Amino acid sequence: MEKDSSTPAASTVILNKKVYLPRLWPYRLLGNIFILVLLGFFCFGIIIIKTNLVEQKLTSLSDYFYGLTTYMGFTLDDILVYGRNKTSLEEINNIVGSHEGDNILRLNLHQIKTDLEQLPWVKSATVSRHYLPNILKIEIKERRVQSLWQINNTFYPIDTEGAVIHAEYIPDRPTLLLVGKGAPEHMQELIHIVGYDKTLYARIKVATYISERRWNLILDDIEDGITIKLPAQDTEQAWKKLIKLNKTQGLLKRKLTIIDLRFKNKVLVKPRKNANGESLKLDMEQESNT
Repeated sequence: MEKDSSTPAASTVILNKKVYLPRLWPYRLLGNIFILVLLGFFCFGIIIIKTNLVEQKLTSLSDYFYGLTTYMGFTLDDILVYGRNKTSLEEINNIVGSHEGDNILRLNLHQIKTDLEQLPWVKSATVSRHYLPNILKIEIKERRVQSLWQINNTFYPIDTEGAVIHAEYIPDRPTLLLVGKGAPEHMQELIHIVGYDKTLYARIKVATYISERRWNLILDDIEDGITIKLPAQDTEQAWKKLIKLNKTQGLLKRKLTIIDLRFKNKVLVKPRKNANGESLKLDMEQESNT
């Protein structure tokens, strides 16, 4: 019987077959080189930190630049200050820290502006350099005092935005006196309401913030004036009621010590006593539903 030539042999022996391992030495070499480079950078960084090479080089270049520009004439000729009233020149000079003949390019305008705006009377400042002649120009906008705040037997000026000015101040004109904790923060709300009538607003001498909720106002005279008690809610409506009563019945022309507006549907008044200690008659009924 003939064997089928298409049938594979039962067993086949493969001779001379080689096994090749991957070549790892190039990768190991590259890894070692990378590690050596990292170590080199690390050591170089330590040297720079310890010796301040970069800082020393930059300082040297900076000194050379400023020395050259000073020689070329970029020196400070003058400092001009505009808008200064309450801020002293000594404070400004201490901040600028430069004098005539110093290099004008050394001046850090941003830092000068920032430091100036930290002064108690300075609201904002503009600082600029000008050449030929070389001038440092400073424009200051100072805070404007709108009232005085009394707290713990100490007086502080308050600007038009209700911010406390931590500086000595002697009023040169009649100034609204605020009393009580939290008064400056709520001053603008009050002025927005009472400023509705300019004539009546000008008569307010003292505004006391009661329990951080509401206001008592004293008109005309601190000791012998009329005290207006405003409510904690609907303050504007109460103030307009007072204006109406004053126009229609001359309420504020009467000899009163207290006008109480804290009640929605009535106004309570307290007449002033005469020299004999008796209450003056008041020929005006308490207003209701006004």
